[in-house]
Amino acid sequence: MLTRAWSRGLGDSTSPRGATVLELLFDIVYVFALARLAGRVADDLTIVRHALLSEAGQTLLFFAAMWMIWSLNSLMASTYDPRRTDIQIVLLATMFGTLVLAVSLPQAFGQRGMIFACTYVLIQVGRPLFLTLALRGHPMWEVSARVLTWHAVSGVLWIGGGISGGLGRGVFWTLALAIEVAGAASNWPAFGIRGARRDALSKVSYVHLAERYNQFFMIALAEVVLEAGAAISFPGFSTERTVTLVAAFVAVVAFWRIYFYHIRPGRTATGSLAGEGMQLSRWASFSLLLIVGGIICTAVGFGQVIEDPDPPIDWALLVIIFGGPALFLIGRTYLEKLSPTGPRCRVPLVGVLLLAVAAPPMVFLPPVAASVTAALILAAVGVADGFTHQRGSETNPPL
Repeated sequence: MLTRAWSRGLGDSTSPRGATVLELLFDIVYVFALARLAGRVADDLTIVRHALLSEAGQTLLFFAAMWMIWSLNSLMASTYDPRRTDIQIVLLATMFGTLVLAVSLPQAFGQRGMIFACTYVLIQVGRPLFLTLALRGHPMWEVSARVLTWHAVSGVLWIGGGISGGLGRGVFWTLALAIEVAGAASNWPAFGIRGARRDALSKVSYVHLAERYNQFFMIALAEVVLEAGAAISFPGFSTERTVTLVAAFVAVVAFWRIYFYHIRPGRTATGSLAGEGMQLSRWASFSLLLIVGGIICTAVGFGQVIEDPDPPIDWALLVIIFGGPALFLIGRTYLEKLSPTGPRCRVPLVGVLLLAVAAPPMVFLPPVAASVTAALILAAVGVADGFTHQRGSETNPPL
């Protein structure tokens, strides 16, 4: 009774068009979390090669798990009013839990496995459990109940992995994450719980959600600056390091330009790109996953070149330097809905092809050449994209 009285009107509340201050505060934890993930990627490049795939797989698992938390929280705040006290408490509790996960991340496959698993399950089960209890009698109850069902099943595997340790931990956690991703991709179907799919989608404020995506993109973009700046601070400037730093800055500007100014066919260029202008696709969450993952890889790649600019370049580092921008371009291509008035823009995909063609010869060149080439290709994509689409006079739109 207390829960229902406290959360009265939750189902009929609507999300504001703009993000709230608390949502921005929530993202502060992800500054630390992304830095942790970038550190894991950098560590993966320094280990012996027979363990590379295993370590990279662990990093990918952690990244996807942290992303699931942020994505579902943003969806909740874009469905219900985040200015409500009950939603704010959920956001703060998730924020603290995410901080615990980020702290536990380096030893999640070691001594802190149970801490990581239990915290993750509390977050992913606790959120839909609260919404299910608070929304009883409202049509949106069915949506939260479906989400709860899927995460309750995956939660058993997360706890089982935390208990088992070793190879079993990786298997259990991979299966758990696969269940969650499959549930999100299929809109969390559940036996015995019908309907509510249209209600769930129609209630989401996509203007609010698009702004949250924009904000998180900017946080991820800061990782390139942090990695490059931190890498050059201790050894100081040299010709190779300075050139790579300039290349990193060019990549940052190119990322920003392509993300905010790329226009799908049929969309006008005069609207706010954070508002009505950006029409998120059904797979926008997974697209942003690729975008952020690509930026983190790029940040680590440039940072590693600054730390060790001497040849030869390692093939794994080469994959990071060119694969990061490629992931970004693929994600940005499918971030928005396909317009019925024209085909999808091919400029970013041409950039992916150029990156794939340019990467192999870089094995025979210094690492600096690889970073400069990747940055120039990104800049060329940004310029070509600008010439391909006619834009209005707005050159610095509001977020």
